[in-house]
Amino acid sequence: MPFAALPFPNIDPVLVSIGPFAIRWYALAYILGILLGWVYARWMIRRTDLWAGKPPMTVTDYDDFIVWVTAGIILGGRTGYVLFYNPAYFAAHPSEIFQLWNGGMSFHGGFAGCVLAVVLFAWRRKISVLSLGDLTCAAGPIGLFLGRVANFINGELWGRPTDMPWAFVFPHAGPLPRHPSQLYEGVLEGLVLFIVLALFVRAGALKRPGLIVGIFAIGYALARSFCELFREPDAQLGFLWGGLTMGMLLSIPLLLAGIAFVVYALRKPAEGHA
Repeated sequence: MPFAALPFPNIDPVLVSIGPFAIRWYALAYILGILLGWVYARWMIRRTDLWAGKPPMTVTDYDDFIVWVTAGIILGGRTGYVLFYNPAYFAAHPSEIFQLWNGGMSFHGGFAGCVLAVVLFAWRRKISVLSLGDLTCAAGPIGLFLGRVANFINGELWGRPTDMPWAFVFPHAGPLPRHPSQLYEGVLEGLVLFIVLALFVRAGALKRPGLIVGIFAIGYALARSFCELFREPDAQLGFLWGGLTMGMLLSIPLLLAGIAFVVYALRKPAEGHA
């Protein structure tokens, strides 16, 4: 089969380097995603028309929550990657577990860490767990989009070989042109999912706590599973049962949980907060 490929943009993964300190695109994507999501969540809290009554939390509450959710995303994402994707390697090289600057984060682990942060913070502040989760999930695709762009810049998590005209030869993936699966994920898990959730928010979904959480979980699980059809499985794992990948398998419980949240939210009447 004939192969043609677009030239891969040779972008240095290090954005700025000052002596021994370096700011990488990967880290910047996380930082910028959290900051933009924070701004968006604050906007939603201030929009009283989006809620069935008084918003369930204040802007100050969410300001304080950012520290919690940042820790949850980072710790959960790294823990998930270590446990789900490369446990044998990290068991042999435990010191590398903490080298986050080398990449290696799991969305599903980060999502679990985010859920834990939501539950603990909501319990501590005595605010609605579901409404806090809705806000966080509505803003989440911003970070997902930026993270996938950073994956592309790093030339990692590349796709399977293809002869499509938009294929790239990635620097560390051999000579074959491959799907830019990072960009597929950025569009579907990031841009498209953000737009879908924003439309639901404007239609009043925040008045039914848990609905945005459910739609996010369903949307991400479907988008990720579709993109896994074009993404090269991690070399240390390969294809698993029935040709499924780890990303697909981890998306199954997420999909089921999302359906449960949507059913629960729609069965309850719209709630107001005194």
